[in-house]
Amino acid sequence: MQNRPGGIRAAAEAILMVASEPVSAASLGLALNITPSAAAQLLADLRDEYDGYTGGGPDGLRAVEPRGFELREVAGGWRIYSRPAFADVVGQFVLEGPSARLSQAALETLAVIAYRQPVTRGRISAIRGVNVDSVVRTLIQRGLVSEAGTEPETGSLLYITTPLFLEKLGLGSLEELPEIAPHLPGLENLPEFEETTY
Repeated sequence: MQNRPGGIRAAAEAILMVASEPVSAASLGLALNITPSAAAQLLADLRDEYDGYTGGGPDGLRAVEPRGFELREVAGGWRIYSRPAFADVVGQFVLEGPSARLSQAALETLAVIAYRQPVTRGRISAIRGVNVDSVVRTLIQRGLVSEAGTEPETGSLLYITTPLFLEKLGLGSLEELPEIAPHLPGLENLPEFEETTY
């Protein structure tokens, strides 16, 4: 590392930039030949730096302008994401270029699975009011949903979201999903509807 510009910090950034999934402190430490605790501290320092805090100043920290990206701890590791403040700019850029976006039907189905998991196809169809077989297959192929056994009463397959789903949303766990009612007015009674329809 000594012969490379930037040393260990720059090497850590290079790894984070090319990682296709969140990087744990242990795996980063192994790659950089440092202890997991040293890697965890390095990740925390990088996060603070990207958020606009550097050494200096009377209290040891000096605020500077944050970067357009941030380092988040999600799904058991760390990954670089664009900063939410620039979501409109990034969204416009992404929408204007070619991308493999999910359809509205897939997004709605994914939302039902995320909030009601584990859930059967029949229950998803009842909530959405349409057949969801092909949409669920697409979500499985994209790695956002997986099978999770069967329902004891009916033998129907159950579906849940995957760690990739959390990663794509930048969440650490399902508990961080926003409350559904404020975003979908009129669905306050969805749990009762879900229990009585299949």
